[in-house]
Amino acid sequence: MARVKINFPETAPLFYNKIPVRITDINYGNHLGNDALLSIIHEARMQMLHFYGYTELDIDGIGLIMADVMIAYKNEAFYGDVLEISIYTDEVTERSFDLLYKINLLREGRAIDIAHAKTGMICFDYGNRKISAVNKALKQILKPVEN
Repeated sequence: MARVKINFPETAPLFYNKIPVRITDINYGNHLGNDALLSIIHEARMQMLHFYGYTELDIDGIGLIMADVMIAYKNEAFYGDVLEISIYTDEVTERSFDLLYKINLLREGRAIDIAHAKTGMICFDYGNRKISAVNKALKQILKPVEN
């Protein structure tokens, strides 16, 4: 079986945040559920946009739609763990871009790789209900940060 592989750029992350694993994120296997991880990366993306003064519905007049998602699970996370999420950008085109998420945590003094994820995002004009171009404000947010 071919495994999902996400390659991260050599640049610094666009944004970094920490999100704790809540009891509602735990599944019957007593670890972080796959559906909860998708919600957590959504929260991380929302926090990044909020940091810049925007929402997914309004980035200087355009919104975002998630077109696809890939998640590669690496290790378990449990209730009380604090996930460290680094967000990168990749494949910026005229109307879309990818966000890459590296999800880690520190446990007993060592870094543990929990998951890697990619969301394909499309710019969308909700007023006219059609795909739109990446605008200047979004280009500034997505600009890679050199190490």
